[in-house]
Amino acid sequence: MSSARVPAAGPTPASGILNINVGVLGHVDSGKTSLVAALSTTLSTAALDKNPQSKERGITLDLGFSSFTVPMPEHLLATHGAYSQLQFTLVDCPGHASLIRTIIGGVQIIDMVILVVDVNKGLQTQTAECLVVAEIATSRMLVVLNKVDMLPEEGRAKAIKKAIRRLATTFDMTKFAGLPMVPVAAKPGARDGAPSTGVDDVRAHLLALVPSVPRSATGPFLFAVDHCFPIKGQGTVLTGTVLQGMVAVNQSVELPALRLSRAVRSMQMFRRPTQRAAAGDRVGICLTQLDAALVERGLLAAPGTVPTFSMAVAAVEKIRFYSGKVCSKARFHISVGHATVMAQLHFFGLPEGQGVPQEQAMQQMVDSMEGMSLGSSGGASPLSFDLGGREYLHQDELYGLEGRPLAPSTATLLQLTETSQEAASGERKGDGEGGDTGGGQEGEGLSGQRTRRGGISGSSGCCCALRPR
Repeated sequence: MSSARVPAAGPTPASGILNINVGVLGHVDSGKTSLVAALSTTLSTAALDKNPQSKERGITLDLGFSSFTVPMPEHLLATHGAYSQLQFTLVDCPGHASLIRTIIGGVQIIDMVILVVDVNKGLQTQTAECLVVAEIATSRMLVVLNKVDMLPEEGRAKAIKKAIRRLATTFDMTKFAGLPMVPVAAKPGARDGAPSTGVDDVRAHLLALVPSVPRSATGPFLFAVDHCFPIKGQGTVLTGTVLQGMVAVNQSVELPALRLSRAVRSMQMFRRPTQRAAAGDRVGICLTQLDAALVERGLLAAPGTVPTFSMAVAAVEKIRFYSGKVCSKARFHISVGHATVMAQLHFFGLPEGQGVPQEQAMQQMVDSMEGMSLGSSGGASPLSFDLGGREYLHQDELYGLEGRPLAPSTATLLQLTETSQEAASGERKGDGEGGDTGGGQEGEGLSGQRTRRGGISGSSGCCCALRPR
């Protein structure tokens, strides 16, 4: 089946709407869904915990999608003038620890993050996990301090300022230093229909976070499928987000996991028919002659562009909030989009003395996370390694900011060298040669060398080999 010619990049003619995907993350019961309800004007079939199990348990169990639209703001007209409207698609993510893989599956599609924090409780366990996920997903984040209505009215402003100062201390240790924080009461008194406060400020901050650089629609079509359902007499509808490239009606697309190619019969964006969709668009794609029972979540792509593999080499970072060991030969869950498999990992790193000083490790880690960000538009690239020109040694465990400890033989050699250098320095001082300045420089140089060896950051040139189990 031949593919239809895809039109050139640009706005979708049927809508003229630029779509921005916003992930809404936070600890369970922080009020994420209430915030989404207060912001949204258009709901999808999977919005606001419509899943019966979600209603029964009172928590978000799956990704929910809704949106609101505003006129294109003046400060974006110069670069996005081809679009007349700006649409924010809100991706309501679960907050429960057991659903972290669902959250990971959702972050691949987002452009920015709203991190919802219950102002009465501050940072909680899943808040920290969501912060780690956000660092991987994007460089743009807004913090919403929700449930401010539950603070005593007397002293409320002071309590909010205190919460902001405390949170800023934590965020200063991430790439989100100096990010905006907005106090909100999304559902005052937990009463349905009660007017929310602070929501307009959230919209204003989201507008300020929209990147001025237009998305690129180049590359082969790639689409993240998050829901699937049949329509009698029409076909099977796959809803999701275009990750890369473009797609048009009558174009041939492939389900790589099933190795099936089908034609696109029609498409809709939040119930509006459209003839094509580009990177960043949230769309429903109707395919002909496809059994909906075969598909739940996964990828849709241009035919022949997504390979399958059983082994891989990847640059990795140890999460700095995790103090336990991450050992080679251990089994891990590896998630790529919505797919998760078991794999055995083997870690490799640079030899001793070829890492970075410990004082630089934190900044290097932040820079590396910036490069790894799926939504990064600054041209940064992920941590790279040179398999042809550098030596990487097997490591029993992955080291992070704590650095790799010195081998006993190396530590002994350094101690002997230092003792010898100090003795030589003392002799020169006694002879009147070199003086304090020379000895000080030499001692400083040796200390620097020891720091470089003993303070190696595990992120410096570290890679891992994955083998499915």
